[in-house]
Amino acid sequence: MRNKDENDKDLVSVIIPAYNCEKFIGSAIESVISQTYNNWEAIVIDDCSTDRTGEIIKSYLKKEPRIRYFRLDKNSGAAAARNKAIELANGKYLAFLDSDDIWHPEKLSRQITFMKQNGYNFTCTSYSKVGENGNDLNRIVEAKAKSDYEGLLKHCPGNSTVIYNAEVLGKFEIPNIKKRNDYILWLQIIKEEKYIYGLKEVLASHRERDNSISSNKISLVSYHWKIYREYEHLSLVKSMSLLIYWILKAIIKIK
Repeated sequence: MRNKDENDKDLVSVIIPAYNCEKFIGSAIESVISQTYNNWEAIVIDDCSTDRTGEIIKSYLKKEPRIRYFRLDKNSGAAAARNKAIELANGKYLAFLDSDDIWHPEKLSRQITFMKQNGYNFTCTSYSKVGENGNDLNRIVEAKAKSDYEGLLKHCPGNSTVIYNAEVLGKFEIPNIKKRNDYILWLQIIKEEKYIYGLKEVLASHRERDNSISSNKISLVSYHWKIYREYEHLSLVKSMSLLIYWILKAIIKIK
C-alpha cells in the first residue's frame, strides 16, 4: 500500500482532453493512478471520439473512483474539452495532462511540494521526449527557472508539466482556437501571477507521434502569429520578431 504523502492534503484536479487516442489514453490514465500523491481527481473529457477511447476510459471508472468522465455533445476541439474539465474541477490545484503523454510517479508529489515550499502559484517542470511506442528519444526539454510574460512569449512550457493554484488565481476560459490553446491559457495566467517557475526535474514524458513532426512544428508558427496579433494584440513589429524567433527555433529543433 502506498504511503500517504504528507503534502497531499490539497486536491489536485487533472485536466485530460481526449480525442481518438485509444492507443495512448490508457497509459496516460495509468500514469495518474500511479502517482505517489493520492489526493487527485482526473477529469477526462471525451471530444466525441469515434474509436475506442471512450470505452477504454469507462473501463477505469469502476475500479478508480477518482476518475471522472464526460463526453461532449459534439466534436468541439481541445479548447472546449479543456474548458469543460476546468469548469468541472474541484481542486485547489489544476494540473494538465495530454491524452498521449505520461507522468512520472512522483510528478504531483514533487511539484506540489515545490510550489508549497516556495509559495509559487504557477509552475512547470522539465520533461523528456518519447516516441510513438514509448521508446526514449534521449531528448530532455529543460524548464526555465523563472519566466515572466515577455519570457513566455518566447518559450511555451510543456502542457503536461503545468500546475497552477486555482484557489488563488481562479479559473480561466480558453479561446476556441484549434492549436496552441494551452499556450493562450499560460499567457492569461501569467498576467495574473507575473511569473511561472520551473522545477528542473524530468517528471513527465511528451510523446512525439510518427506523423510529420517537422511540418507540425512549422504549422504551429502560424498559430503563434494569430495569438500574438489577435489575442495578445502585440504590435506588427514585435509579432514579426517573435515569429522569426519561433521559426528559427523550430528549424534548429528539426535538424
